[in-house]
Amino acid sequence: MITKICKDIESALKRKIQTPKDFDFLRECIYARLHVVVSSTTLKRVWGYLTDGGQPREHTLSVLAKFLGYNDWEDYQQNSMATKEQQSNPVMGRKLNVPEDLKCGDRLRLMWQPGRVCNVEYLGQLVFRVIGSENTRLKAGDTFQCSLIIEGEPLYIDQLVQGGRPPIAYVCGKQTGVMFEFPSSL
Repeated sequence: MITKICKDIESALKRKIQTPKDFDFLRECIYARLHVVVSSTTLKRVWGYLTDGGQPREHTLSVLAKFLGYNDWEDYQQNSMATKEQQSNPVMGRKLNVPEDLKCGDRLRLMWQPGRVCNVEYLGQLVFRVIGSENTRLKAGDTFQCSLIIEGEPLYIDQLVQGGRPPIAYVCGKQTGVMFEFPSSL
């Protein structure tokens, strides 16, 4: 089961975890999503990159299961073997229902491959304003509408206004889906 959760996390991140930089990346992803610190050394032991030490603690495995959207390690063990048709929730089913989960002034960081980052502020009534971006066509000052953000799925936005151009629809993360976080530094 430990090998399976490692593969499921790699699949969810669309990235192999093999090098020290990969373990640092995973540590940061876990912290961004769960606000829980798991050391890179612990992650290296779970993946078998380091062989000193015994089996991972159940707490560590529960953190990894929560990262995938399960309640804990036990929930992962019971439900991860179900076929896709039997699973009631996709593995990376974390979502934001914008009108219910956000309030005016909330800020999000949206990320998708390859290396795209877009920081946005929620203005209310399903409207977001871009406050900064890297490697994307969305630029600071652009506004758009969005009612639902599902992690790991493409982000469909409507009424994208860029400068004086007419509003258009736009898709972010069409190939690999988007991830989101609530960074404290925005």
